[in-house]
Amino acid sequence: MYVATLLTNPAIARLDPALVESLRNAWGGGDAVWLSPDEVAEFTLATLPGNRWQVWDDLQALGVDLVVQPAEGRKKRMLLADMDSTMIQQECIDELADEAGVGDRVKDITARAMNGELDFEGALLERVGLLRGLDEAVIGHVLNTRITLMPGGRALVATMRANGGYAALVSGGFTAFTAQVAAQLGFDENRANTLLAADGKLTGDVGRPILGRQAKVDALEQITARLGLSEQDVIAVGDGANDLGMLGRAGTGVALHAKPSVAAQCEVRINHGDLTALLFVQGYAKADFVAV
Repeated sequence: MYVATLLTNPAIARLDPALVESLRNAWGGGDAVWLSPDEVAEFTLATLPGNRWQVWDDLQALGVDLVVQPAEGRKKRMLLADMDSTMIQQECIDELADEAGVGDRVKDITARAMNGELDFEGALLERVGLLRGLDEAVIGHVLNTRITLMPGGRALVATMRANGGYAALVSGGFTAFTAQVAAQLGFDENRANTLLAADGKLTGDVGRPILGRQAKVDALEQITARLGLSEQDVIAVGDGANDLGMLGRAGTGVALHAKPSVAAQCEVRINHGDLTALLFVQGYAKADFVAV
């Protein structure tokens, strides 16, 4: 048995009931259940539709995301999340680079690395090297003035934890940022790279080992083993090429507003919804969300 979920941007919430009924009838689905009025609906399917990606593509043009997945085991017990452009709306290293006067150069490297065109570790070291000499106090300034949370993140973490879930933030960014973001959103733990500083200035280097693509997979393995969970119990979310390892291993891997080359390798692709989409695809109704 499968479940098809249709969802839209909650800021717009314009999912047409006629569209839902049309697709349900075409695919021979069960009765539609609205998880959130005008925003999210789902229905069951006996088999996996052969044209689901063509339909997905057609719905994208209408501002609608479509997820088709097995019904069994879709509610997860652990959230494993990337930070930059996933739990926050920025890339923290790009914001630091702006303050250092090398923003355009660093943003270009970041974009190519997240698209999988560059080796992540090499790209990270190159970008951090351009921050050498930046006042360490700039980190706090960037956190307070430039970093904004991705919509839906608080509800996602709070609702999963209230239902017995565990939340881990694992980033190729920096601990100075993950510590604050994790605290704001209620994550149980966070892992990231450490920016090195001396005499109040960034040295242009990071601590070793560098947390990249493999380290995110390692975190998945280590945390699930520690908690006595299977990898199928995990819903993971990210947007960059360095997230593909954990997205492919998790029970549900979600490409959120991801680079096209990344989204193409994931079964669950959210381009219009926000982070609450991760609750909807697990079967939570909006009435089930924990208020934050």
